[in-house]
Amino acid sequence: MEIKKIALGTQGLNVPLIGLGCMGMTGFQDGNMYGEANEDEAIATIHRSLELGGNFLDTADLYGPFKNEQLIAKAIAGNRDKYIIATKFGWEIDDQDNLTWAINGKKEYVKKSVERSLKNLQTDYIDLYYMHRLDKTTPIEETVEAMGELVKEGKIGCIGLSEVSSETVKRAHAIHPVTAVQSEYSLFERSVEERGVLQTLEELGVGFVAYSPLGRGFLSGQIRSIDDLPENDFRRAIPRFQEAHFHKNMELVKAIETLAEQKNVTSSQLALAWIMSKGILPIPGTKRRKYLEQNIAATAIELSSSDVSKLESIVPLGTDTGHPYDEFSMGLID
Repeated sequence: MEIKKIALGTQGLNVPLIGLGCMGMTGFQDGNMYGEANEDEAIATIHRSLELGGNFLDTADLYGPFKNEQLIAKAIAGNRDKYIIATKFGWEIDDQDNLTWAINGKKEYVKKSVERSLKNLQTDYIDLYYMHRLDKTTPIEETVEAMGELVKEGKIGCIGLSEVSSETVKRAHAIHPVTAVQSEYSLFERSVEERGVLQTLEELGVGFVAYSPLGRGFLSGQIRSIDDLPENDFRRAIPRFQEAHFHKNMELVKAIETLAEQKNVTSSQLALAWIMSKGILPIPGTKRRKYLEQNIAATAIELSSSDVSKLESIVPLGTDTGHPYDEFSMGLID
């Protein structure tokens, strides 16, 4: 099957309807985010994605740090021009490759970060370069001006921002056109709608990319109890998976599954189709070919307005499914 392409933003970046989030393919400094990693299967998943028309890969220097970009470099070797690569900077990583847990959007750091990512990805350009989180101590204008210079130098194709407010997008866009904003978005997480961010993006002609489109795995229906998560899985520590929310969320998932069965698709596929029906690009993360194939098959699902209404009545806008991060990380969202 050939995946339909859509324009992401208005700067000429055309991408498939669905992307591949690569974060879970490698470990983190303090253990793995989503259980154990398997490099061979991860690379095979990236290759399979390309075969199916899914050539948009999402990574960041933070993941590892650097291990994820290096894995992608291995996977795309000899085929760089067939892939669209998005990576991110902003979580400060020192010269010893350690995370400082500060956010750095200063001009010198932007320049330093891009050189590091180019080296780790073994490429001379990055298609879409995101600021991973807003540096609240540096004017957004300074960060975006530095990113604009990278566009002029041909080191990056387009500029992206992640987890930012409408106000920040407007200020950034006034300095240099922003192609995409990436935030968490799913049936379980719609705060960008509540805060008017999606409306701002539409007005400015900026694309929207949804990470964690399956509610951090909840909407896949694979998690029936907290014990289904590996011991070292970071989700064990976040509010959405805690006792106060878990059982309530489980009831929502069961209702979504009933609707999915009626359409003869999985709950994951239905949740992804819902996002795509809004013209939004989901980037579900997976490290296995089996799930990748299921996710890509969701691009063929057509939802009627009645299907959309039914889904949104199960999880109405404003439903509290629990924060997707701990308190520290929630504080870094603009």
